[in-house]
Amino acid sequence: MEIIRQFYLEQLKKHQDKRIIKIVSGIRRCGKSTLLKQFADFLYESGVKKEQVIYLNLDDIGLEFLDYKQLHQYISDRLFKEGISYIFLDEVQNIAEFQKAVNSLFLKDNVDIYITGSNAHLLSGEFSTLLTGRFVEIQMLPLSFKEYFGARGGEAKMCFDDYLKYTSFPYAADISDIDEINDYLKGIYSSVLLKDTAQRNKISDLTLLENIVKFLFDNIGNIVSSKKISDFLSSAGRKTSPATVENYIQALCGSFILYKCQRYDIKGKQYLKSLEKYYLADFGFRRILLGNRNLDFGRVLENAVYLELLRRGNRVNIGKVNNLEIDFISQSAKEIIYYQVCQNLQNEETLLRELNPLKAIKDNYRKFIITADDPERSIDGIEIKNIIDFLLGE
Repeated sequence: MEIIRQFYLEQLKKHQDKRIIKIVSGIRRCGKSTLLKQFADFLYESGVKKEQVIYLNLDDIGLEFLDYKQLHQYISDRLFKEGISYIFLDEVQNIAEFQKAVNSLFLKDNVDIYITGSNAHLLSGEFSTLLTGRFVEIQMLPLSFKEYFGARGGEAKMCFDDYLKYTSFPYAADISDIDEINDYLKGIYSSVLLKDTAQRNKISDLTLLENIVKFLFDNIGNIVSSKKISDFLSSAGRKTSPATVENYIQALCGSFILYKCQRYDIKGKQYLKSLEKYYLADFGFRRILLGNRNLDFGRVLENAVYLELLRRGNRVNIGKVNNLEIDFISQSAKEIIYYQVCQNLQNEETLLRELNPLKAIKDNYRKFIITADDPERSIDGIEIKNIIDFLLGE
């Protein structure tokens, strides 16, 4: 079953035919190729002829012969002579120095270029320099709960439990066999770790890379530092340095398997340079690597809220006010919202622990506590919202 990724589709439609390169980035298998095909279908339904669309999947072994010059020539030979050519380059980072071909194609009249990539370095270096101000990036994630629930149906609570337990990758949304889901996830994890992380960043010590992955997966939502990780690994007999750990973490974030959430001092109005948190692109990776040990449902909920805030186009940081921590500061072009995330608030001590940091903020922006099993209510202007309602909302 193909799931329409309407949110991302609308963003492509918004930029159609504008003199700007559209870049869809995100973890492998999150749905980028399907999105391009869905957009192509929209173009055809709008009257665009099939010969106007040039689609190349550069993961295709049959296109391995192309270098950037041949890529440019291959597309130039196929440009539509009587109107706009829509050029779709899927997984473009597989072509060395692809940016030269893309830049040259962009100089032509009557072309509209869309590219996808599974590595954040797509936008670094020469590409970014060549095309400053001439591209827009659409960061794609696996399925939101709203998309997952729309595809699966049934009772919302049960569907949400499956969403957190299994995976949010689109292909597996209609698979019920856990062994099949696990095999699928292991394949994605292996490709991301070996191809998009190690190979692209010339990392040879795969054992160290996986040890760092396991530490971060086991500590989602916990404040960590490169030094803390290197000290932990060294105490376990695996000597390494904070600088090496930092390089490996940057490579993992570059492949979109992990997201770094930086700390922000609300009173001092400045970003803090250490002690950040990391969140996973998909909860299933943690399960297949660590099993169900140390599940910590509260941290999983926090991860789900973080990803949802990113999906909605927000800049997301951890907040610090005095010595208290705010789980998330979510900032959009329109507003700032503060969030705490807690599994439940039945215990009075827990409720106060979640309320106090929000009360310590002296501005008038909205404040929420997102929880798994409490009724919707408000305490001193702080809104308490069930996570399923939050994820299914706008």
